[in-house]
Amino acid sequence: MGVDKAAPPAVEGNAPSKKALKKSMKEAEKAAKKAEHAAKRAEQEPESVTNEEDVSKERYGLLKMIQSEDAHLERKYVDIKELNSNRVDQLLWLRGRLHTSRAKGKQCFIVIRQQSYTVQGLIAVNERISKQMIKFISNITKESIIDVEARVVNVPTKIESCSQKDCEVHIEQIFVVSAAEPQLPLQIEDAARPEGDESGPTIKVNQDTRLDNRVLDLRTPANQAIFRVEAGVCKLFRDILDSKGFVEIHTPKMISAASEGGANVFTVSYFKGSAYLAQSPQLYKQMAIAADFDRVYTVGAVFRAEDSNTHRHLTEFVGLDLEMAFKHHYHEVVEVIGQMFTDLFRGLRDNYADEIAAVNQQYKVEPFKFLDPPLKLEFPEAVKLLAEAGVTIGDEDDLSTPDEKLLGKLVKAKYDTDFYMLDKYPLAVRPFYTMPDPNNPKYSNSYDMFMRGEEIISGAQRIHDAQYLTERAKHHGIDIEKIKAYIDSFRYGCPPHAGGGIGMERVVMLYLGLDNIRKVSMFPRDPKRLTP
Repeated sequence: MGVDKAAPPAVEGNAPSKKALKKSMKEAEKAAKKAEHAAKRAEQEPESVTNEEDVSKERYGLLKMIQSEDAHLERKYVDIKELNSNRVDQLLWLRGRLHTSRAKGKQCFIVIRQQSYTVQGLIAVNERISKQMIKFISNITKESIIDVEARVVNVPTKIESCSQKDCEVHIEQIFVVSAAEPQLPLQIEDAARPEGDESGPTIKVNQDTRLDNRVLDLRTPANQAIFRVEAGVCKLFRDILDSKGFVEIHTPKMISAASEGGANVFTVSYFKGSAYLAQSPQLYKQMAIAADFDRVYTVGAVFRAEDSNTHRHLTEFVGLDLEMAFKHHYHEVVEVIGQMFTDLFRGLRDNYADEIAAVNQQYKVEPFKFLDPPLKLEFPEAVKLLAEAGVTIGDEDDLSTPDEKLLGKLVKAKYDTDFYMLDKYPLAVRPFYTMPDPNNPKYSNSYDMFMRGEEIISGAQRIHDAQYLTERAKHHGIDIEKIKAYIDSFRYGCPPHAGGGIGMERVVMLYLGLDNIRKVSMFPRDPKRLTP
């Protein structure tokens, strides 16, 4: 037997330190468990399996770590989603994860998963497949990445547990590319179980466990689909606005003053001074309009230092922002934004039906409803609807979150739409750069838009006159020197303009009907979470 070459414990005089003793005991305990485990496996392994000649020894095993030694390997891989009855009798290679395995006598069933797609695999002892190979496959740990050479075979009855239902693969060779550890912090089957599923033993994976082990959690079919829908939202946003003559710009995320004039900002050291993480690209979008870009949008990170531990708030999220010059009335911009949303919802419905269906396999929600053209209400109309339902809102008050949710239900009941626009907000609840309503000084040329009763965009006509902007900033108690560059950008002539900022994660959450924004943020940041 070999000698344990573990480093000797640190000593103080002639006695080991407490720390060293603890470490030594742990190592001894670990070694004993390893030996015990090996002994048990040896006892369970039939002598006939270990002693008989292995006719399959070249057909399975652990691959050495891939370090890009071979520039090209004559091996054509096929995606699992491409497997169907048209490929029957084809011998091909697959790379995926071992989702599940079940050995029974001289055969073994496995499920191979690649992203959201799964296929059943079967291997049985024959003149080319040994018992040793079956045993090796049955001991591969779940979630390991495997290479499989297999032949596609039709099945007499559909395999309901896999995405590829009309075929399976009969395995010829199998190699482990990257082995997963035996003990997983969560099981993919548990994390993927439909909400409210009471069949069999119910193991619910809570949100913190999911987020602490996000790499595993993201492997579920629903999560794979959610983030493809999210990519679709950003793609559609860009494509729709590009078609309307908008230009994508990129704005600073480190700024010298708070974007919205408030205190909810993250301060970062900046050489010998301080800077802030941008709450919004607002000021820079406007400066781009003043620089004659006419129509602009940006997709990027936004930071809010708000201690809001709710289902819809994050401290870092993706902002979909746009700004547009108009000729005579800011409703020209409102109509463009409203149509953009209508086109976006239609694009998701038509182009991402499979992904939406995959999400609905785990989270049951009602399909999202919208009108074309979208519904637009004025703030006093909303106040009246709420009053009829027994809720009183003051002339200069903003809507609370419960008010917004109730209003969403009232609008859905009356107009049968999950999306609507609310125009003419009270001036007192809007930022300093918002243009007041010329016909009623209590109100403003501003608007919010809602999905399923929750706000997803806040926007307004901006003040484009430097003198008037200075007056409004002073009225809000903002240090003029800190926003001097912003105000100065309007001193050289600027067209009237309006725009808004959209929370991308909220759009995805509400379109899919999910109950928490952390489900649609790949690695969410909130007041209590900064990892992973």
